[in-house]
Amino acid sequence: MSSSRNEDHTFSNDVKTDSSSLAHNVDVEKNHAPPVVNVQSPVMDGGIHAWLTLVGAMLTTFCTFGYTYAFGVFQDYYTRSHAASASRISWIGSTQLCLLIAMGLPAGKLLDMGYFRQTVFAGSCLYVFSLFMVSIAHPDKYYQIFLSQGVGMGIGAGLLYIPAMAVQAHHWRARRALAMGAVITGSSIGGIVFPIMLNQLFSSSVGFAWGVRASAFMVLGCLVAANFLMTPRAAVTSGKGPKPNIKSLLLDIPYLLAIVGGLVCFMGIFFPYFYLQLFSVLNGVDTNLAFYTISIMNAGSIPGRTLPNLFAGRYGVFNTCIITGSCCGVLILALFGIGSTAGAIVFAILYGFFSGAFMSILSPVLASLARNESEMGIRLGLAFFFSAIGALAGQPIVGSLLGPTFSWFKAIIFSAVTTFAGISFTIASRQLLVRRKGTQIL
Repeated sequence: MSSSRNEDHTFSNDVKTDSSSLAHNVDVEKNHAPPVVNVQSPVMDGGIHAWLTLVGAMLTTFCTFGYTYAFGVFQDYYTRSHAASASRISWIGSTQLCLLIAMGLPAGKLLDMGYFRQTVFAGSCLYVFSLFMVSIAHPDKYYQIFLSQGVGMGIGAGLLYIPAMAVQAHHWRARRALAMGAVITGSSIGGIVFPIMLNQLFSSSVGFAWGVRASAFMVLGCLVAANFLMTPRAAVTSGKGPKPNIKSLLLDIPYLLAIVGGLVCFMGIFFPYFYLQLFSVLNGVDTNLAFYTISIMNAGSIPGRTLPNLFAGRYGVFNTCIITGSCCGVLILALFGIGSTAGAIVFAILYGFFSGAFMSILSPVLASLARNESEMGIRLGLAFFFSAIGALAGQPIVGSLLGPTFSWFKAIIFSAVTTFAGISFTIASRQLLVRRKGTQIL
């Protein structure tokens, strides 16, 4: 009996020893195993979904920002046909532009939360509906045009533009600036097509109402295709990445300076897009050619939206933004010397190139300040939300400065000064980043 107990005791000790040894071995394996790193899946450059999303986004900017760039046609038509003040009419376009940009904040947040498709679909429906409402708005009832073209189209476009731009960060990394530049090229193409289309239709037997409806049907077809083509990446929108901290964004001084720079710049840089056609008509340019100045300007912006982005990776997105924005300010001052058809054409081409470059590189500048892809939407949305204040205030101020006698001197000086002031804030943002990162290639 004693011997049996001893054997049991020995067996029990052996089991404990083996269990202890096994636990020890497991601990050793754990200590020497490679650490598990919680990272997002890499963002690939290219692929069928990336290219289809790029094409869909180009169709989106074609219909939204491209149509907004055609507002100079409406500015000229409303001002001369309805004898309304330039300032009063410009509130329609500036409100549309402001909401297009400002709606990037909720739209960008919805993108980060994974509601990309729902946001784009809702924006498409509202935008197309509002555009058809413009065609039936009574020309003598200002509030109808303001609500449909200013508010409705502005909100609808805002729900489309920032998601279409920010979703490119889901598919592109090394060629992100080039991809974003290609997307915003769609707005240049729209800025060529819509002004020519609307001017021709308004001045023909078709008239204003059916001219707007024809453009609305074109927009409808493009947005239907865009909704099917664009897709987000689940790895970014699944919510597994770090959550954006709004407080930390508002304490990021270089980011805040970049926002202020965009706000002030937007007060002046859109001046030619609103007033170049009217300026040309009232300053001796042939009327038939004046109708094409906005289209020529947008045609010039196509290489501007692509070529500088090719060099942005080598020379820095901040550096490219500062140079192109400064050139815009110089060209606005050059309007003092324009009084001929040739001068208007040269200005339209050059301003289109440099303003297109500035607008296309602005999103990559803001994207470069993001810590990871999961906060890309909120970074872009927040920045454009505050920058929209400049877009809202700028052109009505210009309209007031013009007055009933169209005093172009004050309007040109105001637009040039605000453009240069905005660039100065961007330079300050860049200098802080140079100290932080220790490189001049920003």
